[in-house]
Amino acid sequence: MSVAVESSVISHWDHLVEGMQYSTQDFYTALEQAIASRQIPDLKVSRVEIKEGGLLSAKRLYLRVWRKKLMFDVCGAPFGNAFFFSWWLTELPSGCLAFLLAVPVVRQFTLLFVRPWTYFKLDTAYMFQQSVHAAVMEVLDDITKAKGLRTLSEAERKPIMRDFFQR
Repeated sequence: MSVAVESSVISHWDHLVEGMQYSTQDFYTALEQAIASRQIPDLKVSRVEIKEGGLLSAKRLYLRVWRKKLMFDVCGAPFGNAFFFSWWLTELPSGCLAFLLAVPVVRQFTLLFVRPWTYFKLDTAYMFQQSVHAAVMEVLDDITKAKGLRTLSEAERKPIMRDFFQR
């Protein structure tokens, strides 16, 4: 399975922790527990392999957390002498909407009029984002503390948000 990132990203966060070796499986297990403790309604969690590129490319394991049409793909992966953490929060289009969003000329009209972002949709997305992000930070803090590494600064903890109000 691949993910069409550019059309549906709400927010993103990532950080590389130098000098840290850790198991992807152990990170996902701890994160699943931290997320479960938050009792998020209508939540589903699974581990998925996402292709790095084309049809024959290698795959990377992600923890997928979704609620209704909002989906997180969380990555925890060793990289050299470091460990990389990231997540992508996306909105899942369905049926005809997925088709319309795939057509560049129609996409902008569709996003503005067929599927407008309302306060309710944004608040719900932000609640979900903050809950899962807090779980990621909790697990990351536990790991770095156990390994004697520094915790992340406030600036390093901030997600990158999509601008919903650009014209």
